Amino acid sequence: MKQPVVSRRALFTGGAAVVGVASGLAAAQAIDSDDTTGTTGPAAYAFRGEHQAGIVTPAQDRLHFAAFDVVTDSREELVELLQAWTEAAERMTAGGAAGPIGPTEGDADLPPDDTGEAIGLPASRLTLTFGFGPTLFRTPKGKDRFGIADRQPKVLRELPHFPADALDPERSGGDLCIQACADDPQVAVHAIRNLARIGFGTVAVRWSQLGFGRTSSTSTSQETPRNLFGFKDGTANLKAEEPEALADHLWVAQGDDPNAEWLVGGSYLAARRINMRIETWDRQTLQDQQDIIGRTKQTGAPLSGGEEFSEPDFAMPGRGGPIIPVDAHVRVVHPTKNDGAQILRRGYNFVDGSDDLGGLNAGLFFIAYVRDPEKQFIPMQTRMAQSDAMMEYLKFTGSALFAVPPGTRTGEHVGAALFA
Repeated sequence: MKQPVVSRRALFTGGAAVVGVASGLAAAQAIDSDDTTGTTGPAAYAFRGEHQAGIVTPAQDRLHFAAFDVVTDSREELVELLQAWTEAAERMTAGGAAGPIGPTEGDADLPPDDTGEAIGLPASRLTLTFGFGPTLFRTPKGKDRFGIADRQPKVLRELPHFPADALDPERSGGDLCIQACADDPQVAVHAIRNLARIGFGTVAVRWSQLGFGRTSSTSTSQETPRNLFGFKDGTANLKAEEPEALADHLWVAQGDDPNAEWLVGGSYLAARRINMRIETWDRQTLQDQQDIIGRTKQTGAPLSGGEEFSEPDFAMPGRGGPIIPVDAHVRVVHPTKNDGAQILRRGYNFVDGSDDLGGLNAGLFFIAYVRDPEKQFIPMQTRMAQSDAMMEYLKFTGSALFAVPPGTRTGEHVGAALFA
């Protein structure tokens, strides 16, 4: 039987009111589209739908991303966790508590089934997106712990070590991942904290990353944001309003991989933690910065002229060469230089204090969703690592790849088709 949703706002005001099943069904109509629900505070996106929310959903302002190691070899325990996570995610994305009882209404002699730091906060457009890493299918030594090795997608492998990578293994990889995005950081942190608590004994957090200030737009309704270098980021990003482009570049299709039909309607998530050499960048002239990016800092227009969304003219001459330098970032990653490949960016800025030398430990937590990482992300990242002028100011410290299953239907749990 479906558990009722316990309203965080109702708990905050002292009531024991319960939002019934009808409210949950109403919220379910607002997934992965411009339709939203909720009469007070920010809107809510439902958890269930054709695709997982948090991919083409208009990017929220805050992120809490976590990767997990599965610490059990029991397939039954893993499936039970995915079921519990699904139920909790559906409650929290609707603005309810993590557990069916809530943080204050249970037996005083038992721990609450919700940690309580989101009491009084609305849903804040929370989305929770789940992914499966290559080591869930086979351990590094090749062990098939859960009987799913023969269903591992062919392209789901550990990302290669790109030139100039300085990866921290404790910030890379993972059996599972959860991406929590919301407009309130406490709502996102609450979601990850409670899902980790529910998974205690079955999974353990391997690494996590907080992010603020989205660095890309996933909808034409959003303005292009800026990264910590001060430039607009993700101007040419895939948008939710481009169904044909999404079908070509984002969603896994029937026949893409006979071993992974369970992934049809899903995608692949590539995560890269990129430390920016902020202090070095800040000492460069404005013109040098613009030449490195290939766009103007003020408007984001390509150096060849026009507006932000004007197509760059890579043949336009400048002083001593093309006006957009051959190693400018916009040229190196442009689809015309990468066999037409496009990706959906969903990254966030981060500042994790200062490093040992007193510089900012800051940068971009880069998230890209693609239909085929071997045809889209890996060639683009390789080209960037080899010839992008911006690489002088970047240090890649974390890396991971996950298969993101399609949306969860009524009566199913996350990844149900994989374990069917």
